[in-house]
Amino acid sequence: MPAGATLLSASPVALVTGGASGLGRAVASRLAQSGCRGVVALDVQEGAPAPGARIHAVRGDVSSEADVSRALDACAREFGSAPRIVVSCAGVAPSVRLLGKRGLHPLDVFERTLRVNVVGTFNVMRLAADRMKELPVLDDVDKQRGVVVNTASVAAFDGQIGQVAYAASKGAVAAMCLPAARDLASLGIRVATVAPGVFKTPMVAGLPEDAQRSLAAAVPFPARLGDPDEFARLVIHVCDNAMLNGEVVRLDGALRMAPR
Repeated sequence: MPAGATLLSASPVALVTGGASGLGRAVASRLAQSGCRGVVALDVQEGAPAPGARIHAVRGDVSSEADVSRALDACAREFGSAPRIVVSCAGVAPSVRLLGKRGLHPLDVFERTLRVNVVGTFNVMRLAADRMKELPVLDDVDKQRGVVVNTASVAAFDGQIGQVAYAASKGAVAAMCLPAARDLASLGIRVATVAPGVFKTPMVAGLPEDAQRSLAAAVPFPARLGDPDEFARLVIHVCDNAMLNGEVVRLDGALRMAPR
């Protein structure tokens, strides 16, 4: 039996969270260049990935039902359809030891990390799937409607000192992938997750040069920081490969994080 239609061949609408910077910005720009009719970029920050008629910026918090619903409304209003592609890149990454020189790990920091990274990812996935399920299937072979791509991290598996909150949150994102894919399978909606290593995002770019060189040297091959567009290109492949479902894919140059 031949494979069904690919998502990007259908000129879909996409929603990208964290779309104003870093990995999300790269994904939004790449989707706009790869056949999407339009991309809505949701972020708590001002700004859009790049100027152009195919990208519409919405300011909002991924953990807010009202804000995410507003972004989904913008998909239909600006580009005429609910999204077939949803990519969650919004997140926070605190560095606090469980018990350090400054005392106990603040509970509010842990709670906020889980709220943004886990509750936010879950919130976007459930609300987007509810809209996506009303779309017609792309073909009579796979009967696919769309895909949700979430962002975990290698910290989900190799959390470093000071990453207990971040590792817990990204571990939860990775753990949600398979059951979410099973939940949505009957609707023709796939769920996949990318776990990136160390990429040159604004957070990393703001570190001293020697710190950046040290991070890059820890990557076995290629021994450098990842480019956000490399992450975006993997997302494009996930969108167009219907067999990628329920899987967490590491994108890290064979990096396994040391304790510090």
